Amino acid sequence: MKSSIGVGLIGTGYMGKCHALAWNSVKPVFGSGVQPRLVHLAEVNAAIARAKADEFGFARATGDWREVIADPEVDVVSVTTPNAFHAEMAIAALEAGKHVWCEKPMAVTLADAERMEAVAKASGKVAVLGYNYIQNPLVRHIGTLLEQGAIGSVNHVRLEMDEDFMADPEALFYWKSEASSGYGALDDFGVHPLSLLQVLFGSVTRVFAHLARPYPTRPTKEGTARAVETFDIASVLFEVGSGISGVMALNRSAWGRKGRIALQIFGSKGSIVYDQERMNELQLYTTEGPGTERGYRTILTAPQHAPYDRFIPAPGHGLGFNDLKIIECHELLNAIAGEPARVIDFAKGLVIERTVHAMAQSHQEQRWVEV
Repeated sequence: MKSSIGVGLIGTGYMGKCHALAWNSVKPVFGSGVQPRLVHLAEVNAAIARAKADEFGFARATGDWREVIADPEVDVVSVTTPNAFHAEMAIAALEAGKHVWCEKPMAVTLADAERMEAVAKASGKVAVLGYNYIQNPLVRHIGTLLEQGAIGSVNHVRLEMDEDFMADPEALFYWKSEASSGYGALDDFGVHPLSLLQVLFGSVTRVFAHLARPYPTRPTKEGTARAVETFDIASVLFEVGSGISGVMALNRSAWGRKGRIALQIFGSKGSIVYDQERMNELQLYTTEGPGTERGYRTILTAPQHAPYDRFIPAPGHGLGFNDLKIIECHELLNAIAGEPARVIDFAKGLVIERTVHAMAQSHQEQRWVEV
């Protein structure tokens, strides 16, 4: 493998900046491996692109994303644009012989997601999705605890994901309320809990879902009201693995919640509780010892929970969202190098997409749907 790898970035919003930070930090944090070279950046016009390229450290800038893909010095492309553009851009990059790091969800439609997976498979290139929550050292440790049987045989899982960025009924209508962005909370949010389920338990087998719009209309900047086309709330019953029952609740209009992914796992000998808003700790309850002394104990992230040690030499200091993105970038580079990697590739991502669409079908038909 080459000693360096050329990086292209399409989109410079919130997630674009996260990718740029990760590309800039992965070598200093992990030391070994290839050196990313920030080659080419694209935005909606050349002026914005140039300004962002200077901020992020990219050598070239363009107002046409196709120029990034056509650049012979670009080996891997980060796609961080709104959902509706993922399929076209990722497919074009793969067909041009580039590796792809695409933000979730894969695409708005299942047909587009299936095309993305097929093109990725045919290309022989690495194509992964931006599911950085699975990279949290404590989520990895939860997997270890489950493998060790720390809480016995798992029988029930509960997942919640809540934020309040769409909680204000007077907030202006924007693209996340358009049908072209997807179903709403189900694919904007639900894919993240589903990624945790996939790495911890495997694929969901069947679902029963209900979707809701807390606000049927939103005001526009022109002073009119526009019908909301997506669902900001989703409630789902599911089964996963070998018959484990589950509940998933999603809400983009939950006042007071900022970045919550709450995971509760119940087993025959204990339980595990984790909340993304307190992402550097988990609660473990086991039935060992006398009943008078049982209770949840708090486990804080520490250097023993790799790869926390790559960032901080002391326990309890804590990692953040962008640190998880750096870990994800490192895993992507491992995959490109042909080494074992903890990633959600397009094949695994397609399983998540099929689960989301099965949930939407379940809501529409008001019945259990097999995935």
